[in-house]
Amino acid sequence: MKDNSTQIESKTKLFSYYEKYMFVVGTLGQLLFYIQGAKIFIDRAAKDVSLPAFVLGLVSVSSWLFYGILIKNKALIVANICAVIGALFVIIGILIYSS
Repeated sequence: MKDNSTQIESKTKLFSYYEKYMFVVGTLGQLLFYIQGAKIFIDRAAKDVSLPAFVLGLVSVSSWLFYGILIKNKALIVANICAVIGALFVIIGILIYSS
């Protein structure tokens, strides 16, 4: 049976690996904004893309960014900076190309 310090060390190591995993997954997950934005700008059309949905998304990821800053969590900060920029990219595309 493991002693308490070994269990704590194991949990800390697991947490460290998971935090790195979430940094990568959280950041790559924000590619959805860039994919949508690129489609808008390439096609020069955004008539079927919902402005309210992306504004709500911007509010959401901005809130997560602020929370990440408050708790000083690098994974949340980096992922949500990418998300805020991506959401703005999409919103600008919608405003330019929706008809």
